[in-house]
Amino acid sequence: MATKSPIDPELVRELAQLLNETDLTEIEVEKGDLRVRVARTISATVQVPVAAPVAPALVAAASPLDATKPAAAHPGSVTSPMVGTAYRRPSPEAKPFVEIGQEVKVGERVLLVEAMKTFNDIVAPRAGKITAIMVEDGQPVEYGEPLLVIE
Repeated sequence: MATKSPIDPELVRELAQLLNETDLTEIEVEKGDLRVRVARTISATVQVPVAAPVAPALVAAASPLDATKPAAAHPGSVTSPMVGTAYRRPSPEAKPFVEIGQEVKVGERVLLVEAMKTFNDIVAPRAGKITAIMVEDGQPVEYGEPLLVIE
């Protein structure tokens, strides 16, 4: 006689569907001794504007990235050095550190990543022009995730 698994596959399917419908990255349900966590990873993509304005989640600029190459593979990509929350401005009422088209110098602060209640400066590793910003203010980021592009 086959033993019944304590995990209901239908529950896992429903949770996975809920993730897709709500754009969440993970969900956890606990009932008694049973705890089920469903998570997914999201790849960063770059959208190039045609005639309509670009959605605020992903912003591209005058010299668009090659859509066939992942943003992390772009030679000017600045990636997150840690897992945390990215901030484009020093405080909610302040203006962003950088904008698309802005020239930056080596060592200039371009973002903050907060990890374990510590704010870490993300500085420009090279001089150039900001051509893409791939994070929103307050967005969770993973280690190695592309944050912006400097060309």
